[in-house]
Amino acid sequence: MFRCGIAYPRCRWILPLLLLFAIIFDIIAIAASSGWVEDEDAKSHYANMWTHWRGRNDNWTAKSLMEYSWAQAVAALMIIGLIFLIIAFIISCIALCCTLNLGLAPLIGGLVFLTVVLQIIALIIYPVKFNEDLIFEGHYNYTWAYGFGWGATILAIGCGILFCCLPRYEDELTGLSKTKYIYTSA
Repeated sequence: MFRCGIAYPRCRWILPLLLLFAIIFDIIAIAASSGWVEDEDAKSHYANMWTHWRGRNDNWTAKSLMEYSWAQAVAALMIIGLIFLIIAFIISCIALCCTLNLGLAPLIGGLVFLTVVLQIIALIIYPVKFNEDLIFEGHYNYTWAYGFGWGATILAIGCGILFCCLPRYEDELTGLSKTKYIYTSA
């Protein structure tokens, strides 16, 4: 007889793992040396969260974006969001992996949603202000490191929703409820 069901006690490791992936994506986005924005094929202008470069061939000049208040705000929001994600990850490991303390799940969900708000604001401010202040002509693309920032934010949205819904499944996570099978065959 074949039965298919969800093993909830094993699923409680998945949420901290997803938060860890969001942290890794955030670190990649924040620490990338290039890859937030570039002109066509990065021929004359490209940038990361901290610096932008202009030039041709081997003759590039770097200029800090931290001269602009919007870039400082973007950096601060992304770093504060990363710190909140790390705190949420540590609390989730304690709440779900070491012991089962689902009372902390709404706190973790709140921290993660706060991270989401901060990072969405940062990821919207960056292209708007970059386009206003630094792009004069040509076609620009927001590339891989900027995408990692959005990837971390999307993962955080999913984790926040799951952490807020987690207390509903306390019996399943502790193993006190009867297993519900999705499909059974005779």
